[in-house]
Amino acid sequence: MPHPNALPVSLATALEAAVTAAHTAAGILQAYANDRSQLIVDTKARHDLVSQADHEAEAAILQILRERTPQCGIVAEESGGEPDAQANWYIDPLDGTTNFVHAVPHYAVSIALVARAGTVLGPHQAPLPETPLVGVIYDPNRAELFTAVQGGGAWLNGHRIRVARTASLDDALLATGFPFKDFSFAGEYLPTLEHAMRNSRGVRRFGSAALDLAWVACGRYDGYWEMGLSPWDVAAGTVLVREAGGDVCDLRGRDDWPRAGNIIAGSAPAVAALRKGIQPHLLP
Repeated sequence: MPHPNALPVSLATALEAAVTAAHTAAGILQAYANDRSQLIVDTKARHDLVSQADHEAEAAILQILRERTPQCGIVAEESGGEPDAQANWYIDPLDGTTNFVHAVPHYAVSIALVARAGTVLGPHQAPLPETPLVGVIYDPNRAELFTAVQGGGAWLNGHRIRVARTASLDDALLATGFPFKDFSFAGEYLPTLEHAMRNSRGVRRFGSAALDLAWVACGRYDGYWEMGLSPWDVAAGTVLVREAGGDVCDLRGRDDWPRAGNIIAGSAPAVAALRKGIQPHLLP
């Protein structure tokens, strides 16, 4: 008899569904990218854009995931939802909307399956904390598909990837994201940026948290930190970086994964050095 808290879908099925959904959504995004005359853009809040492409890509993802994994709940950026199932999809159909709207070719589809706390994966296995188990990030401009399943490693277009082995923050290339719609934490964030600028090889801000995390997983960046994100921004990237041998943690140390949107990720040395430099600037 199945355990009452067993994962309601196999990891292989979930991964296949997420990959199919990501490719389908990306096709919609690129159709609009190639013909922007039909693109309608709205403003959700100051500096927070949403386009017709976001909505249509998300609808396509939802249809596929509901058909293939009806047992799973869904939390999506544009249509919402509650994490009320044993396992729940977290979906960002277009991470990097501002880039997309301005024809900057740096954005991605991000899809993750997150297990509820207490979920068990098999007989005699300990219950899990709440954690992402499957992550898919697809960059349609570079045709790069990043995938990861807990216990199965992280992959880029079928090739195994690992985080960088840089030992010192002095030699590290870092990524971050600036406050863009909620400036209430700018006083905390800006000193962390100065610390990173002064103590690393360089800092990049490209405008897609999902790709920042994917690039950490494949070793392009040594470390990454950001504040004020949403769980669908970081869920897929969390499992990618962890399966690539890196660390991902909640910046304030409050959650098992950075669902509150305050994140540090990278190789173990980079994360340790970033935490040491960042934490003195955080408010209680």
